Amino acid sequence: MTLLGVVGTAVLTQLIAWPFLLRHWGASALWVAVPLVVLTPAHWGLIHESIHGRLLEQRRLSEWVGRALAIALALPFDAVRFGHLMHHRFTRESYDRPDVHDGATPHVLASVGYYAHLLGGMYLGEVALPLLTFLPSTWACRLVEHKLRSEEPTGRDIQRMFVAFAGNKERRTRIRRDWMLSVALYGCVFYFYGAWWPALAVTMVLRGIWISLADNLPHYDVTLDEEGRARNFRAPAIWRPVLMNHHLHRLHHQHPSLPWTALPLIARPASEASAADAGYFRAALRQFRGFGRVR
Repeated sequence: MTLLGVVGTAVLTQLIAWPFLLRHWGASALWVAVPLVVLTPAHWGLIHESIHGRLLEQRRLSEWVGRALAIALALPFDAVRFGHLMHHRFTRESYDRPDVHDGATPHVLASVGYYAHLLGGMYLGEVALPLLTFLPSTWACRLVEHKLRSEEPTGRDIQRMFVAFAGNKERRTRIRRDWMLSVALYGCVFYFYGAWWPALAVTMVLRGIWISLADNLPHYDVTLDEEGRARNFRAPAIWRPVLMNHHLHRLHHQHPSLPWTALPLIARPASEASAADAGYFRAALRQFRGFGRVR
């Protein structure tokens, strides 16, 4: 609850208090951007806990708080929840390897796409995803079917599930509603910032980059025979609440029903970090080496 209060305060600061401070204090109030950006993984982490039904004891309230946090981050909660649960079920399958060159796309174009994905493209894609729900259902399903085409049995199962999701009327309605709420919210907020709107825009870009960098970090260069198809890392104690123990991602994949606070309790000191990457932030930068591998 403490972390939820901290993130909630940060959201209200960004939406209401910061523009007021910028108008009255000028550039000296730009420092507020630092905690807003730093708290990005905690904001996403609370949404993540809601996805797994662990944010609050009352499941319906947990979902609505998670949905509100997603709207505040301009993310489509239903789509993010479905995608994340599919990620758990089909970790590092062909559709879930943004760091691996598929061989079909020219290497230069694939490299551009990969680095764009790292530098905010993943987040931007999720922000824009609800636009598919404004297309006729049959069109959206065909686009998803084409994007996830596969000749492998597992790939065809994944394609079928995503197509079914894209055609689900109730989910499409909720995604459209939440997207319009995000657009209305940020339209008002950008107007309220006035001449200081670039401060909000830069903050959102930095938050999007952080989310995109962290998304595939525990799976970067992970082979299919590695335990959990994910890795654990070490992180300084001061960062662990902010990361919501996301550095113990392999443990999360092995025990997805556990709350984030329980992960350190089951981490054995000798295996808390993977041998390949001991430091969480060093591993994040390692992604810029280029494509990973899979075998």
